[in-house]
Amino acid sequence: MASIEDILELERIENDIFRGRTFPSLLQRTFGGQVAGQALVSAVNTVGDEYRVHSLHGYFIRPGNPTEPTVYMVERVRDGRSFCTRRVTGIQDGKAIFTMSASFHVEDQGISHQDTMPRVVEPENLPDPRDLPNFDNSFYEEWKEWDIRRIPDAQTEKHPSFAAQQRVWFRYRDPLPDSQVFHVCTLAYMSDMTLIGSAKVPHPSVVTQTASLDHALWFLRPFRADEWLLYDQTSPSADFGRALAQGRIFDRKGRMVAAVVQEGLMRIERDTTKTVTDPFVPK
Repeated sequence: MASIEDILELERIENDIFRGRTFPSLLQRTFGGQVAGQALVSAVNTVGDEYRVHSLHGYFIRPGNPTEPTVYMVERVRDGRSFCTRRVTGIQDGKAIFTMSASFHVEDQGISHQDTMPRVVEPENLPDPRDLPNFDNSFYEEWKEWDIRRIPDAQTEKHPSFAAQQRVWFRYRDPLPDSQVFHVCTLAYMSDMTLIGSAKVPHPSVVTQTASLDHALWFLRPFRADEWLLYDQTSPSADFGRALAQGRIFDRKGRMVAAVVQEGLMRIERDTTKTVTDPFVPK
């Protein structure tokens, strides 16, 4: 499978038009994180180096075809002294499959505080999923460049008032470039993985049709995606075929580096012959 460097390398067709390449995939539709990551790369390529992306808000409009390239059209909504805004539309076959707004900010001085990182088992004390018996390696092959380790319920503290919780350690296995922009775009790719699965924690045996509907991500502090990050996930609500999930991402030093909110399709699967195949969703 392609490396994250290959996935995030776009072809510039015009000043504000970019094209992402296709890669071999076992998925029936393009992975949402790939579309979000490439859309963010296209937006980053239209702003000055003094700006840093601090938030993005995206909607998955149509399922993407993983065998076809996606073209990204960037609209320069605003260029200011402290902030600038970009709107990106991902297009396949002349139709929008994804839209995203991204906001950029120069570094400023202000107040500082954050939540405390939960106490969890260290990632080195959890098994590499590739070594687990009965692990669905055909699914994991799609993300084999990532080391993703879900913390078992028995090894993590749960908040009694939360409806659904799970915690996941993750990192990219190989060293990545030092550019913080690259790590930000890499996290935009990865943030779509495992998050909506937190909604399945109270319903491990229910087979659902799942897809990302919208995705919001805030970048709070510098980090590296090739070093361990803790994804603290909750799902405060699920009903009417949709589930809401939210996540806080911490580095090993306990700094909160990003926050995520996503709503996803969580419809009961009508084909009763299907089974749960995602190894990162609790069974």
